Formats: sequence, structure tokens, C-alpha cells
Amino acid sequence: QVQLVESGGGLVQAGGSLRLSCAASGSIVSINTMAWYRQAPEKQRELVAATRGSGGSTNYADSVKGRFTISRDNAKNTVYLQMNSLKPEDTAVYSCKADISSYGSIWQYREYWGQGTQVTVSS
Repeated sequence: QVQLVESGGGLVQAGGSLRLSCAASGSIVSINTMAWYRQAPEKQRELVAATRGSGGSTNYADSVKGRFTISRDNAKNTVYLQMNSLKPEDTAVYSCKADISSYGSIWQYREYWGQGTQVTVSS
């Protein structure tokens, strides 16, 4: 059994900062890609940032480049999203996704999703 739990969301004024965390737990063998997605009201879910393997390779949506930073602590099976200079358009539910190989399926990676955490940026 593998679970992802996000935390760190909240209400912040434009220009402020938040730090999201996503911790994976359970019968984990290895974790490949970890990523953050977001879904705003009446919008489709979009990829915000992703990090592969050790975290040396990262990708960001154009809308957040220079403002958001994704990082990970493999020893803790945790990925973070530091969000600075937040804008009202960043308001969304942010969800964590991880590609995980578990002891129940050692040779296959499966996608696991957290339940999401609300980020609201006021103007």
C-alpha cells in the first residue's frame, strides 16, 4: 500500500509565498518522477513542475518559471514546491503525483496521486 499526502496549502495575498510538501509512504521500492499539478475552478488540470530521479532534472510550466522551485528529499520520499511571488491566477488545488515501484509490483512503476491541497491567492 502506497499513499501520498500533501500539505502546506492555504490563503495568501498576491506577492506572498507558500511551500507545499508531498510525502510518500508505504511499501516503496523506488520513486522515479515526482511532480506537482494544479487544477483551477472550471479549468483542466495542468502540470506545474516535475523532477526526475535524484532531482537533478526539473521542468516547469512557463507560467511559473522563475517563481516556483521544485525539490525533493529522497531519503524522506518527499517532494516540495516553493512558490514565491504568488499571483491570483495561481489559485488552484495543487496535487502531487509520483511514479512508484512497490513491493507488490517491483518491476513496474505506477502513478499515485495525493488528494490535493488548496492554494488561494487573493488580490
